[in-house]
Amino acid sequence: MKVSFIASAALSCLLLFCGTPALAASCVTTACHSTIAEIKLPHAPVKDGDCASCHTQKDKEHPKKGGKSFELAEKGGALCANCHDGMGKKKYVHAPVKGGECTSCHKPHGSSERFLLEVGEDRTALCLNCHDPEPFKKNYMHGPAAVGSCSACHEPHESSERSLMKGAVRDVCLKCHADFAASMQAAVVVHPPVRDQACTACHNPHGSSVVMFLNQKMPELCVRCHKNIGRQLAGVKVPHKPLTQPGGCANCHFAHFGKSKGLLAADQMTVCLGCHGRDDLGTPPLKNIKKQIDGKKFLHGPIREGNCKACHDPHGSDYFRLLRGNYPSELYVPYKEGMYDACLKCHEKNLLRFADTTIYTRFRNGNRNLHFVHVAGRKGRTCRICHEPHASNGEKLISKEGTQFGAWKIPINFAMTATGGSCAPGCHRKFKYDREKAENLQVEEKKK
Repeated sequence: MKVSFIASAALSCLLLFCGTPALAASCVTTACHSTIAEIKLPHAPVKDGDCASCHTQKDKEHPKKGGKSFELAEKGGALCANCHDGMGKKKYVHAPVKGGECTSCHKPHGSSERFLLEVGEDRTALCLNCHDPEPFKKNYMHGPAAVGSCSACHEPHESSERSLMKGAVRDVCLKCHADFAASMQAAVVVHPPVRDQACTACHNPHGSSVVMFLNQKMPELCVRCHKNIGRQLAGVKVPHKPLTQPGGCANCHFAHFGKSKGLLAADQMTVCLGCHGRDDLGTPPLKNIKKQIDGKKFLHGPIREGNCKACHDPHGSDYFRLLRGNYPSELYVPYKEGMYDACLKCHEKNLLRFADTTIYTRFRNGNRNLHFVHVAGRKGRTCRICHEPHASNGEKLISKEGTQFGAWKIPINFAMTATGGSCAPGCHRKFKYDREKAENLQVEEKKK
């Protein structure tokens, strides 16, 4: 009995000793595990000298030649779960966590960095051990991805959101882009994808070869949704230049929200004159429309309403000057059906069809249609020979300054009366016309 008691007491002391920090201290001070003592940020059990919380002795001999006398208390993630409970219960679990491979990211004894990781705040090297590095080699990088702050957006272990996001994509983005969120709340018009979809509908969250890390360059990105414009641009003869230049659609439209209809950067007229208010636009330079309309007494109806797209298609057209209908680019073109549709879709469609009329035009001598005389004849004159398309100081938009004819501006010298008027342009002598009592133009010609 005495021998049995002594043996039992000795065994109890041995077990007590094996679980104490004293034994742990011997593990790290010997030549075997001395490097563990040098770890800057040790794992809590290591710091507490509690080696036995993870390791159990299976053989009395230690160290043991040709084998190991200690083994892990449990395999894989089950060992970590003894202290770190609750992992892997959410809808989306990081693959290493799901596979119980905690040590694929964490050092079990400790590290020089937080969270037992081998890396600091820049976790690019760690994450790209598994994840495809290609998105992180682009010319344009999202800030967190550029500096390796993966955990700014992603949970490292598990999440209720896809891709281990820290919340809904939109919410995660707006936590950083707080100024954007505030502006959007005050916006009059919000782009539907911004309002209803995740930011990743248009942006790659990591990186892209396109500026602002867009999923595609514009307009290709935009026409995925705006299919009617995509079809138009695919076959259009004359695309609007801003669409083909850097910035694409964003040269005229805000991508996210704005104060104007169509997400324009300002009201339509202001946006258009932002380019068409210069003297150096294009080669050869286009006319400075801002100069043409500034201070003018009479404005063309669409200009008065600030509606440039009433006449011009802002994306592209098959017609001269991006017009919405046919109109001659040459100065002299006789009228044919459809030739002047750009003007006649608003103005009287029968204006140029009949040589004689009492209803389709007020520019007539008696019943003689003087619009027909000028435009439908052998040397048909385009509308712009007499009329300014945007604005004029002359009534009926007739040019006061004259129409450019090579190096000469042809004067019109137009004057109105209650029932007609007169003109004395450089192309013929002064003629009078009267709707009620026709002037005898032939007699006047003989007198002259």
